[in-house]
Amino acid sequence: MTPTPPDADFSTLFNFLPIGAYRSSPDGQMLRANQALVALNGYRTEAELIQGVKDIAVEWYVDPVRRAEFRRLLERDGYVRGFVSEIYRHRTRERVWISENAHAVRGPHGELRFYEGTVEDITPLVRHQKALHDSEEKLRLVTSQMPGMVYSVFVTPDGRRRYDYVSPGVREIYGLEPEDLLRDPLVASRYRHPEDVALLEQDMQHIRKGEPVDLGGEFRIVMPDGRIKWVLRRSYTVSSDEEGTHRVGVLLDITARKEAEAALHASERLWKLALESAGDGVWDWNVQTGEGFVSPGIRAMLGFDDEVDPDMEALTHPDDVAQMQADRQAHFEGRMPSYRNEHRIRCKDGTWKWVLSRGMVISRDEDGKPLRMVGTHTDITEVKLAEAQHRALEVQLRESQKMEAIGTLAGGVAHDFNNLLAAILGNLVLAREDVGPHHPAQESLTEINRAAIRARQLVQQILTFSRRQTQEMVRQPLTPLVEEALGLMRSLLPAGVRLMTRLPGRGLPVLADATQMQQVLMNLCTNAWQAMDGRPGEITVALREAQVDPAQALQLGGLPAGLYACLSVADNGQGMDEETQRRIFEPFFTTKAPGVGTGLGLAVVHGIVKAHRGAIQLHSRPGEGTRFDVFLPLAPLSTDRDSLSAVPSPPPLGAGDLVATDRHVIYIDDYEALVFLVGRLLRKHGYRVSTFDNGSAALAWLRAHPQEAVDLVVTDQNMPGMAGVDVARAVRALRPALRVAIVSGHVNDRLLADAASAGVCEVLGKQDSMDALSEAIRGLLER
Repeated sequence: MTPTPPDADFSTLFNFLPIGAYRSSPDGQMLRANQALVALNGYRTEAELIQGVKDIAVEWYVDPVRRAEFRRLLERDGYVRGFVSEIYRHRTRERVWISENAHAVRGPHGELRFYEGTVEDITPLVRHQKALHDSEEKLRLVTSQMPGMVYSVFVTPDGRRRYDYVSPGVREIYGLEPEDLLRDPLVASRYRHPEDVALLEQDMQHIRKGEPVDLGGEFRIVMPDGRIKWVLRRSYTVSSDEEGTHRVGVLLDITARKEAEAALHASERLWKLALESAGDGVWDWNVQTGEGFVSPGIRAMLGFDDEVDPDMEALTHPDDVAQMQADRQAHFEGRMPSYRNEHRIRCKDGTWKWVLSRGMVISRDEDGKPLRMVGTHTDITEVKLAEAQHRALEVQLRESQKMEAIGTLAGGVAHDFNNLLAAILGNLVLAREDVGPHHPAQESLTEINRAAIRARQLVQQILTFSRRQTQEMVRQPLTPLVEEALGLMRSLLPAGVRLMTRLPGRGLPVLADATQMQQVLMNLCTNAWQAMDGRPGEITVALREAQVDPAQALQLGGLPAGLYACLSVADNGQGMDEETQRRIFEPFFTTKAPGVGTGLGLAVVHGIVKAHRGAIQLHSRPGEGTRFDVFLPLAPLSTDRDSLSAVPSPPPLGAGDLVATDRHVIYIDDYEALVFLVGRLLRKHGYRVSTFDNGSAALAWLRAHPQEAVDLVVTDQNMPGMAGVDVARAVRALRPALRVAIVSGHVNDRLLADAASAGVCEVLGKQDSMDALSEAIRGLLER
């Protein structure tokens, strides 16, 4: 029988192995490979693998040095076990990790014949180990940045401990290295404060029993140098079985916090006394129980007896509770460094006081929830009243500025519209004379005249509101003016409305335009009875002397403090809401039905009162009626302000009355329609007239005709370019003896003074008709 070759005995086992097996030559040639190694390298057959591999050192190992190290170990020891390397799958070049076991096979004379060994794919194991290492490194990096000591510990049922992980934070607390605890788990227990040993042992009993308890609390440790540290502990059970309990936790050094709390308690009485002496009341609140302490200063502030501790929460104004709680919660959650809130508190006598409350949380539990809060209350009632008054004055100023702006706009529009009406009315007069009294057009011209007169009355109201109407200011007693107006009012009152009066015995002298003051009273009373809305009611008119102090003067828009006459008109009608009150003096604003009133009545009142250097104040609430108070400064016994009295007019011109034709008048106005109309009218009355639409043109004519006789220059004041006063100065420079008159729709003290300095002989208000203007010019020429 032929013996079986030794290597044939294990050929079946060679191919059956689940891991790779091979035989290679010392120079790196592959001689044999089993099927597992063939598959590992990405081939189908052993022949393909042997044919493909030329040099194992270069083609197989990722790092060729590993082949040299592999051979060095074989030559030194004759074998290699567990040699880990990263290789390429020969055919696919995919990188994998393997573990090799090999030995050298030598011949009878010791010569090296080949290597034999096994190859095991350990890629999943290597990747798992790397992931574990990366995870541990991340944990180390994270915990190294955390304050305190992070640890993982295993506790057996008999109480023995084994630390699996300790962060570098152990140095800050115990002064130990992590390796110290890993080597000797009991080293930290030697630092325990004697008074806290029992507490820690009690916690250990729960752990040994395998109870899934979450432990927290504070304890002390004693350092080798005798210093005492406070430590906060939090630990949790991760898993537990019969072999023991696995727990993770953290230790934090809270020594600084405990020392601060101790210092706070020690100085508490001192700062409370200091705050009390500064005028602030002190409060101390247990957030968890709601119990509180208030100092005698707070009790005195609110009018409570010393032995009574008022419930501050219950005394807080209901409208202020929500904001107070929101501010407090913001501090609790750390969004605000301290608590600050302003709110009202009810005193013992039922009145309300404003307080500024400031405080801070000085104690929290281990979860960060507030336990105790202290702070102060400061009485800021006077500050709040001053702020409210300031806001009211700001609103009043804005309203005053708005009314001033509206008045300026309305006055400008009314001035231009008045010129248009003057042209319409003047041409109507001429047209009616031209067509004769029996012409069929007279009826239409009469209606046009009636509508124009109504429009002019409306313009006069606008001018009164804007304080551009000419006024006749005379020192006179106010009481008789009010009595006269009331006499007219009684016959106009609707049925069911009673008029009550409270007038003083003395006259109360004021500097006023009698007609305008009566218009003020008529408009206010008309507004009052219209507020009755057809229902029975009562209107009360009162007049009194009032002393206006500086505070009230500010509320009235900055009037000078002093003595005033106060005219009041009150009704018991439906009253007004705040929005209506805010707009009540605006022109054309009305709450009445369409067609009832123009919305100018109260606007006119406002304009007249302001022009009289007074003020008007409104008091009203819905359902409680309305009262208007008009304040007019009392006039001294003598005044240096001249009354603006009208120039006595000569007898009116009759039909066909003509004056001497040698009278020459120059008329200047920037409104062409008026220039044409006045020129035609004056010529009709026999004057020689030269008309110009600007002052520069008139002056140029005077320079060009120095020998031309001129008896009177009449110029409008408000013109673009040169105003009337400027024209007068220039005329006086050219012809000093030539008289100049100025016409203006807004005659005031400043205009009178400027005109006098320019040598103007007369300042005329805008006339109601062209005939009136003609008569005024005739009077100037005849004087």
